[in-house]
Amino acid sequence: MSTAIVTGQPVPGSPLESDLRALGFEVLTAFDAADTGNLLAAVPADRRVAVVDARFVGHLHALRLGLTDPRFPLAAIPGAVTAQPAGRQALSRALAREASAGGGTDLAVDGLVTALDADVHRPELGSLVAAVPADPQARNEARQAVAAVDDEAVRLKSAVKSRDGFFTTFFISPYSRYIARWCARRGLTPNQVTTASLLTALIAASCAATGTRAGFVAAGVLLICSFVLDCTDGQLARYSLQYSTLGAWLDATFDRAKEYAYYAGLALGAARGGDDVWALALGAMILQTCRHVVDFSFNEANHDATANTSPTAALSDKLDSVGWTVWVRRMIVLPIGERWALIAVLTAATTPRITFYVLLIGCAFAATYTTAGRVLRSLTRKARRTDRAAQALADLADNGPLAGFVSRTRRAPLGSPLLLALAGVAVLTVSLFSGVTWAPVAGAFLYAVASGRALAAPLKGALDWLVPPLFRAAEYGTVLVLASKAGVNGALPAAFGLVAAVAYHHYDTVYRIRGNAGAPPAWLVRAIGGQEGRTLVVTVLAALLTAAQFKAALTVLAVAVAGLVLVESIRFWVSAGAPAVHDEGEPA
Repeated sequence: MSTAIVTGQPVPGSPLESDLRALGFEVLTAFDAADTGNLLAAVPADRRVAVVDARFVGHLHALRLGLTDPRFPLAAIPGAVTAQPAGRQALSRALAREASAGGGTDLAVDGLVTALDADVHRPELGSLVAAVPADPQARNEARQAVAAVDDEAVRLKSAVKSRDGFFTTFFISPYSRYIARWCARRGLTPNQVTTASLLTALIAASCAATGTRAGFVAAGVLLICSFVLDCTDGQLARYSLQYSTLGAWLDATFDRAKEYAYYAGLALGAARGGDDVWALALGAMILQTCRHVVDFSFNEANHDATANTSPTAALSDKLDSVGWTVWVRRMIVLPIGERWALIAVLTAATTPRITFYVLLIGCAFAATYTTAGRVLRSLTRKARRTDRAAQALADLADNGPLAGFVSRTRRAPLGSPLLLALAGVAVLTVSLFSGVTWAPVAGAFLYAVASGRALAAPLKGALDWLVPPLFRAAEYGTVLVLASKAGVNGALPAAFGLVAAVAYHHYDTVYRIRGNAGAPPAWLVRAIGGQEGRTLVVTVLAALLTAAQFKAALTVLAVAVAGLVLVESIRFWVSAGAPAVHDEGEPA
């Protein structure tokens, strides 16, 4: 329940009170600053409260944007301010100062906002009207301005991401926004739509797993339907301002679960037809996950860096000023819309093997393009990275107890973190393809030492954001190579399960960092060994066990890691202290 205090002399014929009630507010009336303060003090501390000037003229959606967004403790638009429980004290202090300064006069709500000693969110209203007219003529002009703008059209338009891929923008959003409105009018929540999207994708994966042409066609159609719902849930959240921490977590994790489950379905379907493509499915998941880690690491490294814009960034901005280049550049990086459309069409028209070949080639090109551009930006700008950025990169690295012990030694640094990481990955790669049974174990041990030394100093170098992606590629690649070498049925599916469980842990780490909640707890990282510990364990198991035993060990390891990370992740994201993370940036 929320309470709105309308302060000042009521204006005859004003729809303000009915608009506030339509937004779910209980409406109280105050006549001056002292009266407003008394009513505010009487409102229960666990309620959202708004103070609105009785002379307010504006769109209903302007009030909705200013007064109902759950993400901000304090928010304001001209003539109205709102406070959630976390912002109530700041609002009470400001109101007390205004009442003391103004005596028994009418309360100026905009002056109250200015007096707040805390950050106040001010939403972008665009063409929406929100004003406090000073006289009848100004009021009449404001009402005419309200009538001239269709706030429902503005609301629908603002439900769509301002920056999205070509396929999403032109083939999905033109109608998915209306599906979002339909859902809102029937009381559906974004979380329900997100869950429906997941279920649709899982059914699509099940259809692909049949291995029949009809199953593949149905899978492609259902995958597009799942993507439509995936767009709808975010648009519904923006349309009705139904943001939540649980919704953010579901949206962030379900996208990856849907895509990787579909890969598994394609591999199962191919196996029914006698074609083993599990190595391709695992390779596609590894490539896609490493692409995301490149994105996350680069963004975190430059989150609060201070430097002049690089020539590469300036060229990029110049290209973005030319309409067609914007869409070409967004398409060639294969964001989720283009990627899923490609997968759906190839599934329906070709075979799983061809689908994975094209996907791997396309994603490899996209990864090369984006990574090369970010390397050039990093080399051509002199950024000073903060301790926060260095800590975020260290958390993304996911080093465990063994690397942690090495990094705490008192030896002087042996070189730059990136060079140490590259050396460790190179040694590990050579050992995996050496043909000597125990060579991968020695290579993994040296890699663990290099991982620890790489993080002995803060990751503040120009290219140190590449360290976490290198670690992801090394760990996931080790599992893929050793499972492929096992040569026994079931080894690669078990490896797929293990990499999926570990990848979930790494995505979970990313979204905690984005919400300024830090890395997962240290006990969890220790319990699952850290990236270098898991790499070493897998190489030891491959050297000690038979192929069949190695397959079983990978399965047990996958179940154990998945159980631990899922339980802790669910506990964290449904807790009251979880951050509200909403990805409005680059399409995934």
